[in-house]
Amino acid sequence: MLRIVCFVIFLFGASVLFAQFTGNRNIMQSLPSVSGGGQGTFKDTLLHRTGLEDSATILYRYLDTVKFNPLDSSVNDFYKRWPVPWSNVFLGNTGSATKSYLFSPILRAGWDHGFHSYDAYIPELFDTKIYNTTRPYTQLAYILGPKSEQSINVLHTQNYRRNLNFTFRFNLINAPGIFKNQKTNHSNLHFNTWYTGKKKRYNAFFIASSAKIGATENGGLSDLSLLNNTESYGDRFNIPTLLGGSSYKSQSFLSSTIYTGNKYQLTNLLFRHYYDVGKKDSVVTDSSVNYLFYPRFRFQHTVQFNTYTFEYVDQNVDTSGYRKLYNLTNLPSKFGVKDFWQTFTNEAAIYSYPDIKNQLQFLKVAAAYQTLHADFGTNEPSFTNLFFNGEYRNKTKNKKWDMELAGTLYMAGFNGGDYSVVASLKRLIGQKLGYLTLGFQNVNRSPSVINNDMSNFKKLNIGNTNFNKENITVGSALYELPQQKLVLGAKYFIAGNYIYFSDYSTSQQEATLFNVLQLQLQKQFRIRKNLNWYTEIYIQQTTPNAPVHLPLILTRNRLAFEGLFYKRLSLSTGIEMRYHTPYKADGYSPILGQFFLQDQTTIKNLPDVAAYLHFRVRTFYLFLRAENLNTIQFSPNVGFYNNNMATPSQPTPGYFLRFGIYWGFIN
Repeated sequence: MLRIVCFVIFLFGASVLFAQFTGNRNIMQSLPSVSGGGQGTFKDTLLHRTGLEDSATILYRYLDTVKFNPLDSSVNDFYKRWPVPWSNVFLGNTGSATKSYLFSPILRAGWDHGFHSYDAYIPELFDTKIYNTTRPYTQLAYILGPKSEQSINVLHTQNYRRNLNFTFRFNLINAPGIFKNQKTNHSNLHFNTWYTGKKKRYNAFFIASSAKIGATENGGLSDLSLLNNTESYGDRFNIPTLLGGSSYKSQSFLSSTIYTGNKYQLTNLLFRHYYDVGKKDSVVTDSSVNYLFYPRFRFQHTVQFNTYTFEYVDQNVDTSGYRKLYNLTNLPSKFGVKDFWQTFTNEAAIYSYPDIKNQLQFLKVAAAYQTLHADFGTNEPSFTNLFFNGEYRNKTKNKKWDMELAGTLYMAGFNGGDYSVVASLKRLIGQKLGYLTLGFQNVNRSPSVINNDMSNFKKLNIGNTNFNKENITVGSALYELPQQKLVLGAKYFIAGNYIYFSDYSTSQQEATLFNVLQLQLQKQFRIRKNLNWYTEIYIQQTTPNAPVHLPLILTRNRLAFEGLFYKRLSLSTGIEMRYHTPYKADGYSPILGQFFLQDQTTIKNLPDVAAYLHFRVRTFYLFLRAENLNTIQFSPNVGFYNNNMATPSQPTPGYFLRFGIYWGFIN
């Protein structure tokens, strides 16, 4: 892992030196059309001065798509730049475990580790942005929150040549926490490159990423009534917690030491390349030849290597806390549980393009072989998987139809019998009537490894380990009316053999089918010229006695004064409110890192209220947010002490001020 990090840093440093060496030389390349634009060639600015030498064209696409998109320059929604979605609950500190208020089962066939409470802070490999830029571009971000909470983000991308791009990203979250034993320290290092042959027939992608998750777990407050004792516990950090001990160990800003909590480390390497067979073409200008290629067939090869380390450690064991939560006694002074997995996937695929000039229509057939290796300390088992997948996509040239049909079948191996089927159909009803999308998905999947008795984490579980495959079906409909800025949606889930955690250490399977209905409304109302009201509403209803508890209503509303002022200032300021109806919120198991079903406590939270000021001037963004204004109380002491609850034993913070800047530089 150290070699990979050193290699990435070397390449990044070389890119900066190369950019300085080449001076103001621009990159001659051809970019696909976006937002109605056409294809064109970017010429050397030393040959022809245009007055736009300080600007750049920066576009990106994802690994499995061909459409390029411009960077998002909006400022009206802070959560577009924040790792945790607004529809998620988190355990009271930035970087802590999180889950969605919305029903979100795992809809992926094949091997799964089962540790997903920190997924919001771990970028998905196939969501990697592949950039293409006319000039080197760097974006720096710094966000400051309560109690010295800090978040740093660095992005650098540039084209060394017209057909070779390198991108580097680094993210860091360090948050001491409002309550005791709540510190988090996460870091992500990401590097990717994209190479295109001069005649556009050959393409190669390489992605390397490393994520480290460090989160101190306190198990919740030992006595919730102390929240009301504002004279002695006005500083919430003084309230005792179940885990982590009473003494506080100070740590520096960049320290990642976790004395009691979860330490996860994930490494992902992916190399994909393909060669196209089809029709070649070119566009000749006064100074260059721009080669074009229209594929008829594509031969693609993908290799992916992943490692996963999941560890819970406690170097300061509080036996009373473990006895209360897990009924564990006679623990040593230092306690730990650890699993390690390593996967290697080798896939070969063939694409066929019926319309040679429409790469958005294709048929894909692929076969893959996967090896799995685990290390549980006392044993090191190995497994294999053989699976096939196919896909058909078609986005018509007139943009009236958008169709997708995809399927994956595990023929043999550790996850033999797993499958996934996805179908989607989008239709433009009319320019004034908008779009209608219908979707269907059915997934038959093996239980996650954390539910398997070979896992060290499963040894804490005295319940059943002989689980059948989960089967989840989703039917969906989405209506979009862009002219009215309206979105209406509905999802209907049918779950069979659903696996869930019923307490701090026991997982169970629900043999009876149950369903979940989820309705969605999004609408922007224009009240006055620069005054807008944004509303998002979700309604959820489950079968009686289903093993999931969900709020009936989840909503977010923003009243914003916004617009473009003085030609350069893009401004959005106002009030934001989030609310969910009372429900029996899940508890949280710190050792397993899992949310679990509980039936004893109903949480009745006040709406979360925040005031904000967001603006952008050119490539400079500023976000200023006063959050949790709803926690104010006037008796017996004036202050922000009326905390909402994330779980039955873990409160969310009181008032705090968050300040953030994002600044882009064109080199």
